[in-house]
Amino acid sequence: MNRRKADEIITEYLTKLYGFAIRKSFSYVEAEELCSDIICELYSSLLRVDEVYNIDGYIWRISEYVYSKYVSSKKKHQEVSIDGMEIPFEDNYSLVEAEEELLRLRREIAFLTKTRREIVFSYYYENKAVSVISNEMNLPVGTVKWHLNKARNELKERVIMERKIGKLGLKPIKAIGYGHIGMAGANGGPEFYLKDSLNLNIVYSVYHNSRTIEEISEELGVTPVFIEDKIEVLENNGFLVRQAGNRFTTYVWFEPETYSLEQRENTLKKQLEIAELLAKDYAHAVRAAISDVKDAYIPSGNRELLEAAAIFYGVANNCQLPIKKDLSRYYIKTTDGGNFIARIGLPATQSDKDYNSTLSLPSYWSCGDMTRKSEKYPVYSWSIDTRYCAREGAWQNNLTSDYEYLYEFMTGAISDDTANADKFKRLRERNFITDDNKVNIMIIKGDHNEFFSKIPSLDEKTKKKFAHYALESAEIIARDYPPQMHDLVISWHAGGFVGNTVAIMVMDILYGNGTFKELTDSEKITSNLLMFCDVLPKV
Repeated sequence: MNRRKADEIITEYLTKLYGFAIRKSFSYVEAEELCSDIICELYSSLLRVDEVYNIDGYIWRISEYVYSKYVSSKKKHQEVSIDGMEIPFEDNYSLVEAEEELLRLRREIAFLTKTRREIVFSYYYENKAVSVISNEMNLPVGTVKWHLNKARNELKERVIMERKIGKLGLKPIKAIGYGHIGMAGANGGPEFYLKDSLNLNIVYSVYHNSRTIEEISEELGVTPVFIEDKIEVLENNGFLVRQAGNRFTTYVWFEPETYSLEQRENTLKKQLEIAELLAKDYAHAVRAAISDVKDAYIPSGNRELLEAAAIFYGVANNCQLPIKKDLSRYYIKTTDGGNFIARIGLPATQSDKDYNSTLSLPSYWSCGDMTRKSEKYPVYSWSIDTRYCAREGAWQNNLTSDYEYLYEFMTGAISDDTANADKFKRLRERNFITDDNKVNIMIIKGDHNEFFSKIPSLDEKTKKKFAHYALESAEIIARDYPPQMHDLVISWHAGGFVGNTVAIMVMDILYGNGTFKELTDSEKITSNLLMFCDVLPKV
C-alpha cells in the first residue's frame, strides 16, 4: 500500500485509536504511549500489504496485538510481595531463571481455597482495596481481612513443605465399562458424566478415603483451579457427596482392581450346584404355572421360547434371598432425571496368580432386567440380554418407541409407506418385523403383572440350602470394598446369589440336556423378550 493511502487510514482512525488506548490505560501518559505504539505498528503493517479488504477488523486486530505486547513488556519485571515472598506476574517465565521459592509460592496460591485465592489475587495482583473486594465478593470487610491473614499464614507454612503427587496423579484409573441399575436420565447413565477422565478420577479419589478439594487436588496432581467447577457438577448430580468438614465421599460402585480367581470359581461351583437343583424342580414348576397362558403369539410357534423366558425371569427375580438393607443412598439422582446405582468396571489383576484354574466355563454376562412402558399405548416389555440373544446395543438400543411402533403396526395405525419409512426401518433394524412384515417377537395379550404373578417363588427349604454360603461369600467379597459400600455389595451378592448368572446356568442345562431344543437364529431375536399389550399380531 502506498504511503498516501496509509496516511488517510491512520488519520481516519486516529480518534478511535486514542479512545481504544484510553480505555486500556490507567493514565493519559500511558494512553498516549500505547496509542503511539499502535500507530507505529499499524503504519508499518499497512505499508507491507497490497490491499486490506476488512479494514476495521485489520486495525482492531493490530491494536489488540500491540496492547498485548505493551502489557507484557510493562509487567515483565514487576512483582508483588506477600510478606517478603515475591510473586512474579508473567506466566511464561523461564524455569531456569526463576527461583525455586517463587515457583513454590505460585503453586501454593493455586492450592488455596477458591474464596481465599480470589481475595489474594484481587489484593496483591490487582491492587484492589479491601473495601472494594468486600463489595465485589459480597463479604464483610472483616471476613476479607481474616481470609487475607489466613492466606498469608498458609502460604508461609506451605511454601517450605514438599507437596507430593498422589497415586492417581501418576497413574490415573481408566474405566473398561459403565453400568447402571435403575433409570438413566435424558443424557444417559453414568458414562455421560464419568467418561471424562478427570471427572472419573475425581470421584475415584474419594472412594476409599473421603477428601477435601485440596486433598483431591494433591491426589490428582492438579491445582483446585482446574477441578472446582467439575466437583460442583459432580456434587450437583450426586456422584460426590459432601460430608462434615467439606470432605467428599462417593457411593459410585467401582469394581476392585484385584480379584481372587479361586474365590470366583468357588462361587461359580456353588452356583452351578444350585442351577442343577433349579433346572430339575423349579423349571418344571414354572412351566406348569404358565400352562394356562393361551393368548400368546410366538413367531416360530415353539412354546419352549415362552417357557424359557418365564423360567429365566423366575430364577433371576423370584429366587433371591430377602436381604433387608436400605439402599436408597446408593441411588444417584442426576439433574437430567436419572435415578440409578452407578457401577464402573476397572481393569483388574489376579491376586492369587499361583492358583491354577479348574473350570472352563462360558460367558455369564447379562444386562439387568430391562422394562419399557409406553405412556401412549397399553404396551409393556420385559427383556434381558445374554449370549442366548441376538439383540445388540443393550439398554441404549432398547427404546420404548420400538414397542410403540410395533403396536401401531399390529393395530393397522401405520402402513409400510413413505410417511412411515423411518418407523419401519427401525423395526427391521431391530428385527422386530421381517422383510415380509411378519412380527418376529413374542407378544402376550394381557397385563404383564398378571403373567409374572403366575411364576412361583423359590421355596424356603431350597433357599436354606445356599443362604449361609451366599451371605458368607458376600461378606468376603465386601472386604475388597470401602466401608460405605458394604451394604450395597452384601445386598447385591447375597441377595442376588441366585440371579442372572444362575439363570443362564439353568438355560445351559435345559438346552444341553434336550429339555429345550436348540434356538434358531430367528428365535434368538426374541429369546428372553416379552411384549405385553391388548392385541395379538394377525397370523
